[in-house]
Amino acid sequence: MHKFAPMAGFSTLFRKEIMRFWKVSFQTVLAPVLTALLYLLIFSHVLEDHVQVYPGVRYTAFLVPGLAMMSLLQNSFANSSSSLIQSKITGNIIFVLLPPLSHFEFFAAYVLACVVRGVMVGFGVFAVTALFVPVPVQNPLWVASFALLGSALLGTLGIIAGIWAEKFDQLAAFQNFIIVPLTFLSGVFYSMHSLPPFWQEVSRFNPFFYMIDGFRYGFFGVSDVSPKLSFVIVGGCLLALSFATLSLLKRGYKLRH
Repeated sequence: MHKFAPMAGFSTLFRKEIMRFWKVSFQTVLAPVLTALLYLLIFSHVLEDHVQVYPGVRYTAFLVPGLAMMSLLQNSFANSSSSLIQSKITGNIIFVLLPPLSHFEFFAAYVLACVVRGVMVGFGVFAVTALFVPVPVQNPLWVASFALLGSALLGTLGIIAGIWAEKFDQLAAFQNFIIVPLTFLSGVFYSMHSLPPFWQEVSRFNPFFYMIDGFRYGFFGVSDVSPKLSFVIVGGCLLALSFATLSLLKRGYKLRH
């Protein structure tokens, strides 16, 4: 008789999710890095001599953390959302639901796989862009904290989107009308203080802004808002979304019914 191994389901599902994106790493890892590099080359060529955001910081250097975090967030979301929608449409989601796998193990395996992919892409963007412009890292702890929180939050949001969507069109709408606008309007290409007062206040309601601003603080030691405030807001959003996602998984919403 085989003894039951605690968390065996989690480790198997986690490995499956890692292998799923790694087998097509040219598309899931290298392609986003190339896209971010193109953004850097184009925007730096056009605006390098016309924009200075922080004193003593080149605009090209300012762009690098924002592009790295933007790529990290978008790919973390894409990992869990695409995996779930593909499993639902092809019908192989049944092989994940049938084993004695708790909803927490299900959640943890998907989110941690998103963190792995997101961090790989973010680090890849930073490593490649560092060949063109040196960027200091003044506080690695803040960089790591926001990278992990951001990738986990978007991975969790990806699970919600994958559960809710019933076809690829719905998932694409979720990404194109929610994720992409919130990401682009979060300060990737500009500082919040360069906006008119009204839009500065609007930006404060965008959680993506706090992820990118806190992440950038780890590089330059300068930010638009306190990194501690950003950490609390991002952490609070992650907790709220995690509880909501675990509730959906426990009920089997659109998965078991």
